[in-house]
Amino acid sequence: MRFKKEFDFVGVSKYFYSFSIILTIVGFISLGVFGLNYGVDFKAGSNVDISTSKALTSAEILPILDEIGIGEDASITPGEQRTNIRFTELLDEEHDHALKAAILKLDETASFEINTVDTEMAKELGRNAIYAVLLSCIGIIIYVGIRFEWRFAMAAILALLHDAFLVITIFSIFQLEVDLIFITAVLTIIGYSINDTIVIFDRIRENLRFSKTKTHDDLVVVVNKSVNQMILRSLYTALTVFIAAFFLFIFGGESIRMFSLAMVIGLIFGAYSSIFIASPFWVLLKSKQKNQKTSNPSKA
Repeated sequence: MRFKKEFDFVGVSKYFYSFSIILTIVGFISLGVFGLNYGVDFKAGSNVDISTSKALTSAEILPILDEIGIGEDASITPGEQRTNIRFTELLDEEHDHALKAAILKLDETASFEINTVDTEMAKELGRNAIYAVLLSCIGIIIYVGIRFEWRFAMAAILALLHDAFLVITIFSIFQLEVDLIFITAVLTIIGYSINDTIVIFDRIRENLRFSKTKTHDDLVVVVNKSVNQMILRSLYTALTVFIAAFFLFIFGGESIRMFSLAMVIGLIFGAYSSIFIASPFWVLLKSKQKNQKTSNPSKA
């Protein structure tokens, strides 16, 4: 199924490139000014999640922390039945017991989940997260380069880096917490993005077999035809996964909320980049090859 009149995706790509470049610049500025709101996984300290039968306010909790002597480095995020307290220092056993005892006086049904990360572990987790993303990108370049050609690989990497970076940008702008769950979401987004992109690339390669592409315009025709043939499939697939991720974000537990939000954002950018970024960028790279062959016919 396709549109009755083929849409010129390559022709309008310059507007989407401009939009993406603006978002990328905003992302670099945000990362430079605000940075990322690292969770306890990447930042030494203790993270205390408290589940209660009633809502606890910061005004109730802060005096308790001050009395114990741990209020200065605490950040409190109250909720209806779940309160989060983050400490930049590790809680020792004495403070741990004192905090639990004081909270239980406010709510006898309270339960606690405490995560602690020391400085060395935080650094190691951060390095491993970067390595995971880089290795996945390298693996994708090798796979796409072997299955298609290096120009497809470069276009695919541009698209997935675009998606991952824009998700990071959103989290930086709104100072949403970045933890190991977030890294899992980014890797999932990369996998989804490359899958969606390869589906379109596969159709481009198939149509190239039955087309004589001697000029830039010939390539544009093939790519527009291929994207028009596959766009509804890509949009339906993205919409299906988007709906699942969206309702996970709305109704899911607190522990997977940031994962679901990152997936929702990544799915939107993933569908967008596969259509408006990756394919037109491949045309740009392939056109340079055609121009070289035209200027050097003896090497064609």
